[in-house]
Amino acid sequence: QVQLVESGGGLVQAGGSLRLSCAASGRSFSTNPMGWFRQAPGKEREFVVAISWSGGITDYLDSVKGRFTISRDNAKNTMYLQMNSLKPEDTAVYYCAVRRGVSWGPNNYWGQGTQVTVSS
Repeated sequence: QVQLVESGGGLVQAGGSLRLSCAASGRSFSTNPMGWFRQAPGKEREFVVAISWSGGITDYLDSVKGRFTISRDNAKNTMYLQMNSLKPEDTAVYYCAVRRGVSWGPNNYWGQGTQVTVSS
């Protein structure tokens, strides 16, 4: 059974940092793109960042460029999101995802989410 488990969320003051992890189990995802999405209260889930299977290609939401860094360790079947210079508008539930097709969509594998709260 495929399972994605996020960890590392929490409460941090504006300007602070957090590092999220996403541990995958059930099968290897070393050939799948992976990514992070987030959903703030009252808003739709939005794409944050994605990384290719090799880690060589990344794609960031404009508002997090220069502050967030995605990485992956295929040997550990784990993905990371280093978040620096956090802002209150980064507050959301962060979900890790594994892409199953040619584009991001409802057939992704999803984690259960981890709450990130940034206080001003």
